[in-house]
Amino acid sequence: MNRLLIVLLLLPLSVSAAVPAADAGTSPLWGLVQVMLALGLVLAVIVGAAWLFRRVSMGGMLGRWQPAKVVSGVMVGPHERVVIVELEGQWLVLGVTAKQVNLLTSMARPEGAANAAAVPAATPPFAEWLAAALAKHRRPSSNDTP
Repeated sequence: MNRLLIVLLLLPLSVSAAVPAADAGTSPLWGLVQVMLALGLVLAVIVGAAWLFRRVSMGGMLGRWQPAKVVSGVMVGPHERVVIVELEGQWLVLGVTAKQVNLLTSMARPEGAANAAAVPAATPPFAEWLAAALAKHRRPSSNDTP
């Protein structure tokens, strides 16, 4: 694999050494076009490799099977959270900071919590306030008419 990579990296050098020097009559615009096409090719290869990596990654091959599922979480500070993770029928209560994750406690999954993760979260207060402010702004007020 390393030999192939070295050969691919040195290939442009061998090709450029085999090409005779450019004539003085070539246009500088043609050189710019060549550079732009080469840049476009490199970007296309990068995007293609990223797409291929996503398609072949473990999540794609396993059909999005996830052994762990985040049930709930709450912020307790600017960089700290308490998170409940379900793993093989057990609930793990984790303390998550910017630098580490600590197991606070573990418990069996409660009986009534089978659909707890499937229920969408309630609308946050800010979202409600924003929706009301936008609705109020869009409603014509009686003071706007002359």
